[in-house]
Amino acid sequence: MLKLIYITNQEEIAIIAENNGVDLIFIDLEIKGKEKRQKGRDTVISKHHFEDIIKIKKVLTSSKLIVRVNPINISSKREIDKVINNGADIIMLPYFKTVEEVETFLEYVDKRIKTCLLVETASAVEKIDEIVELEGIDSIYIGLNDLHLSYRMKFLFEPLANGTVEKLCSKFKSKGIPYGFGGVASLGKGFLPAEKIIPEHYRLGSSMVILSRSFCNTGVITDLNEIENLFKIELKRFREYEAEIQKRDDKFFEKNRIELVKKVEEIISNIK
Repeated sequence: MLKLIYITNQEEIAIIAENNGVDLIFIDLEIKGKEKRQKGRDTVISKHHFEDIIKIKKVLTSSKLIVRVNPINISSKREIDKVINNGADIIMLPYFKTVEEVETFLEYVDKRIKTCLLVETASAVEKIDEIVELEGIDSIYIGLNDLHLSYRMKFLFEPLANGTVEKLCSKFKSKGIPYGFGGVASLGKGFLPAEKIIPEHYRLGSSMVILSRSFCNTGVITDLNEIENLFKIELKRFREYEAEIQKRDDKFFEKNRIELVKKVEEIISNIK
């Protein structure tokens, strides 16, 4: 089964997510440069803080806590130390473009906790063969939002449809590095249905996926009972669908890939 990741800095929501099978709670500290490169997009800049790491860590019993820091900058050493001291289980480096930035990140972490690289720039993709040779990388995630912007593509899932994600996954797999990509909504929802995306995770050997904002938008849904019920129902459906597709053969996954590519092309053609 895929490891599920959910972004929140609210204790009550983190407990609900954990109780319903979410494996990783995600604290997002990244702010540097993010508003500029995602200006005009329907994205959310998280307003999470270092103190959120401590409060969320206290309420978790089985889920791990992953924290995304800022891209490498003059304050990175202090930031990384604080994230580790506050109790994160995994630390994620976003928006890197060079091998040197990854080396600096790994040096600052110094194997004190698990590391995750977020591949989301064309430059990172170009340097990936050198990057995966570095010691100390525990997992890699492909961030489709910034990656498709970096390539000046029109739609979030273009890198999945055009083979970019598959090539990256193949490289990670050859090095024995666990990986995941993109985000997924509830079954039946999203411009590109979750039913098409989930099989691609299995075909490509992915081991984790982020539950997108549309899965449970707590900025819109605020009643805890409603949120609890949504997680319970939707994650049960998600896991049942996973169990179903695990029984399918290669023909099913290839047919799904072709249908996904066609759907993405259709979506792109309708984007003005």
